[in-house]
Amino acid sequence: MKKYIIILNLFLWAVHFNGNAQNQVFTEELKKNVKQRVEKGINTGIVIGVVTANGTSFYSCGVKSLETKEPVDEYSIFEIGSITKTFTGILLANEVIKGELSLNTPLQNLLPEGIKAPCRNGNSIKLFHLANHSSSLPRTPNNFAITEPENKYANLTVQQIYEFINTYELSYDIGTKFNYSNLGMGLLGNVLADKNNTSYEELMLENIANPLGMDNTRISLTPEMRKNLAKGHRIGVEVKNWDLPGMAGAGAIRSTAVDMLKYLAANMGIVKSKLYPAMQLSHKYSGSSIGDMTLGLGWVTMTVEGKEILWHNGGTGGYMSFMGFTKDGERGVVVLSNSAFMPDDIGIHLLSPKAKLRNPKPSIANELNKLIENEGIDSAIRVYTELKKNNAYDYNFSREELNKLGYRYLLKGKMREALAIFKINLEANPKDWNVYDSYAEALLKNNEKDKAVYYYKKSVELNPQNTNGLEELRKLGVKIEQKEKQD
Repeated sequence: MKKYIIILNLFLWAVHFNGNAQNQVFTEELKKNVKQRVEKGINTGIVIGVVTANGTSFYSCGVKSLETKEPVDEYSIFEIGSITKTFTGILLANEVIKGELSLNTPLQNLLPEGIKAPCRNGNSIKLFHLANHSSSLPRTPNNFAITEPENKYANLTVQQIYEFINTYELSYDIGTKFNYSNLGMGLLGNVLADKNNTSYEELMLENIANPLGMDNTRISLTPEMRKNLAKGHRIGVEVKNWDLPGMAGAGAIRSTAVDMLKYLAANMGIVKSKLYPAMQLSHKYSGSSIGDMTLGLGWVTMTVEGKEILWHNGGTGGYMSFMGFTKDGERGVVVLSNSAFMPDDIGIHLLSPKAKLRNPKPSIANELNKLIENEGIDSAIRVYTELKKNNAYDYNFSREELNKLGYRYLLKGKMREALAIFKINLEANPKDWNVYDSYAEALLKNNEKDKAVYYYKKSVELNPQNTNGLEELRKLGVKIEQKEKQD
């Protein structure tokens, strides 16, 4: 094993400083686009890595922190968020390859004594259902208290995950629909760790990171990793790192561009490893799909400009990331950012150059946040109305940006500000179910139960598969007949 790791590190080291290769990979158009994102405050820092059979190339722009101004590079540590799910899928596939488990192993077989997996119409959740988001479990559990708003999952334990599923009633048949579930993938990571009498982090290190020489891929930051940490940012403000002790397998890993290219090289077969059969199994279609995209075990496959791409992205409180590779193994890409703006288009463009780069606009949320902090919510709403009327093309007014801002104040317990932001978002996006759901959540937290019920109902009318809304209504004593989502 040591010999293998040395060969892998030499491979990456030898090609890292190939300047001509970098110039060919990163066009002036792309570098200009990335620089503009940083200059406009859309992204604080961006690091891009590309791997092919000929080697690796990196391009970095921006800083680790708006305070220190230290530049990011390929050794900077980022939270990779839901890219972690591909690691969890490979860990499951590895158990299957070893003959320890089957993809059809019932979840119940791996649960602690006294915990019962939810069933529906006589069918049980299998392990592959957890890995491809078809388990019928909700996105997250709701049986824990958020005591640290910027690190909201820090208090969620593995035991609470088990307690949640022990009493949860599935709202639709298992295996019939795609419903993205951090809970499901976190649960999968937990039961795999329990089976091996270890923690999720140790299981990942033993089976993936250590064999591949990924020395800076961990959940718990080493002193060296902490020194190289790129601080997360949201709405132009530095935020805390996330901890996910109860759902580590859903999104807890931190890593660098250098390490992620080692991971991609192994998945692409450029560097052979004992894990390759498990990796190949994790890439295969597993029976779940969303639109034109199909799901493997953690991996998503889509076709862009005639090219099949396997990918996943990730997002935590202050980070966004993308990782993918072409199915033919010609190229792999990772894009890491320490700000809450998705860099997917950069990664997809590098994998399929005909795919266009976006020219994103500065977020209206950043501007409103400054105004709220300095002049108050009334001034911010007044400026928002003026800007939307007179400068509609100068800012990103999307519901996602306003939702980020609303949740910033909701989690800080500043209800007047949160409700005002969610309300203008709802007025601007009256057909978006998620906006109603967010507004209802804020109303409920403000002890306005009747209004919360009204807006949860509106959310579920627009999206009958809104499991969060259905669950909240159930807890509020309101029964809703579930229907198919309207187009």
